[in-house]
Formats: sequence, C-alpha cells, structure tokens
Amino acid sequence: MTDPDAATPPAPNLDIAERFREVADLLEAQDASPFRVRAYRQGASTLAQLDQSVEDLYGEGGREALKDLPTIGASLTNAITEMLETGQWRFLERLEGTATPESIFGQVASIGPELAERIHDQLDIDTLEELERAAHDGRLAEVEGFGERRLQTVKESLNARLRRRRSEGAAVPVAELLDVDREYRRKAARDELRRIAPRRFNPEDEAWLPILHTERDGRHYTALYSNTARAHELDKTDDWVVLYLEDEQQAQWTVVTEPSGSLAGNRVVRGREAECQRYYEAETEAER
Repeated sequence: MTDPDAATPPAPNLDIAERFREVADLLEAQDASPFRVRAYRQGASTLAQLDQSVEDLYGEGGREALKDLPTIGASLTNAITEMLETGQWRFLERLEGTATPESIFGQVASIGPELAERIHDQLDIDTLEELERAAHDGRLAEVEGFGERRLQTVKESLNARLRRRRSEGAAVPVAELLDVDREYRRKAARDELRRIAPRRFNPEDEAWLPILHTERDGRHYTALYSNTARAHELDKTDDWVVLYLEDEQQAQWTVVTEPSGSLAGNRVVRGREAECQRYYEAETEAER
C-alpha cells in the first residue's frame, strides 16, 4: 500500500529514471549483456527513490556528486550529465533509431534546433567532425545566424568535445575496433542481429538497420551501419560501420573498406590509417 505521506521524487529524477528504464528495455530486446541491462535498471531505481534533485546535486557538486550516488557509476554519470546539460541523450536516440544530425549539432553550445537544421540542410553534413571542418574552412560562417562571436563559441565547444573523444578513443587499439567491426558485419550478414527502424531515410518505417551490442576487455560497444546522407549517396550503407564506445570513456569511429592505396580492400578505421597499416603489416609478417 502506498504511503500517502511519502514525498514525490523530484521531476528531473523521475524523467531520467524513466529514460534509464527505456534504455534497459531496448538493450534487453537487442540482446545486450544482462549486466549492462541491470546497471540501467538499478540506476533508475536509485534516482526514483532519491529525495534530492539530481539537478541540484550536479549544480552543487558536479559529476563527482552524481558518481557518489549508489549504483551510479561513470557511464550513468555521463548519461545524467548529458541529459541535464542538453535535455537529450544520444545513446537512447541511437537505440531507438531516432538520432539525427540536428539532435547531434543541437548539443553544441550556441546551436539551437532551428540553426542545427539549417546547418544540415545547407551544408549536407552529419557529424561533429564534419561540423568542426566546416567551422574552420569558412562554410559554417556562411550559414545564416552565424556571427563572429557565435562561430568562436561553436569552435571552442567542438574543440572541447572532440578533444576528449579523440583522447579517449586513441587508447583503444585498432585491432580491437577491427575485431568489433568483423563481428558486426559477420552477424549482420547472417541475419543474427536485431534490427531497428531508423527515422531518417526510411519513409516506410522499416526495421532494416542491424544493431550489435558487444564487449571487449570490459569495454561496451554499440555498432551500426552508417545511416548518414553521405553513406546513402555513395551506396555505402552496407559497408560503413559506426562504432560507439558507451562507458566512462565515450568515443566514436567509422570503419570502411579502403578504396585505394596501400590499404585498398582492407577494413580501415578512419583517422587511424597509419595504425591500421601497421596492423596489417604485422598480420602479413605473422603469416610468413
């Protein structure tokens, strides 16, 4: 029987707890690790029973105050922080197939929903890395709504976000990333993976995009074929694989079949071509 005198948990706690439950349900349906599913359910339970608002906790003590909560580790702290700061959670959007360039760009300082949509429509770009290039090569400055001050704010925000992502991502060996890529493409080809219905480029709402949740050395990965405008334009939606690291570290890579040069025909992690070259050379040497 419900205690009528019991205090109702603060609204932000209930909202984030509900999103944690949604992710737990989606991960379970997509055959993710039961331990990972349980972590989100335990986190939801902790927040739903917490009297103090996580908003206040974060405002007073930052990330460390969130990490001190029972069952709220580094990964869930990242999620709570993102939701408090942006109102969105990219991981949930990916699992639901609702992630869009607009939702990604909208998390950069000084870029609201309308401006994010304008950037995508005018520049035909999909990722933060492409947005960074556009900010530095002059294209972003030509989009209506960008003055010198806003452009500088966006550059600084992107630099902070991508510097951390690149730093954390560099610690993961390319051999591990290529192994996750192999697992995803093998299981997708055998139709062994759950499929989601992405919102973009999918007018019939068909569940066609395979999704993989897997682990390597305690690291949790989500893998999906690229559903960007560029991938569709070049007919690479069954070749380009996007890998997401979703733990205390947060990083993202795209793995492609190299079309030319010394790595032609090999799977290559974009931005880490030199490491991939050494990886394949070592493989060849080991086979001799």
